[in-house]
Amino acid sequence: MFNIRKICVAMAIAMSAATVHAAPDGVSFKSLINKDVPESPGKELAMISVEYAPGGEDPVHRHDAHGIVYVLEGSIVMGVKGGKEVTLKPGDTFYEGPADLHTVGRNASKTKPAKFVVFLLKEKSKPILIPAQ
Repeated sequence: MFNIRKICVAMAIAMSAATVHAAPDGVSFKSLINKDVPESPGKELAMISVEYAPGGEDPVHRHDAHGIVYVLEGSIVMGVKGGKEVTLKPGDTFYEGPADLHTVGRNASKTKPAKFVVFLLKEKSKPILIPAQ
């Protein structure tokens, strides 16, 4: 079982640093850029890279943001509450909105790693990842 508080702390640290950090369940991430959106006060663009180890997966969470996933390597399974799970390969994309509950995020492979980037348009005061309650 994962510890929600540790996930939040790890994500907060990762978003403020330029190095890769480990998270529970075989997931690591790196903040690539955070940029204010002057035309929309209080909004920011964020971009992170995520790596899933073989069999790695995210806990159920929300982003409270518009998010676009772009797969670089390997194959991942993504899904939001009320939607179908989709398996994505390099070059594929996935969208989730601010109200979506991200119920599935995992490496499709038990033997090969997977890597993707996530582009987020979010409120500056909100964390990138909000664990499900």
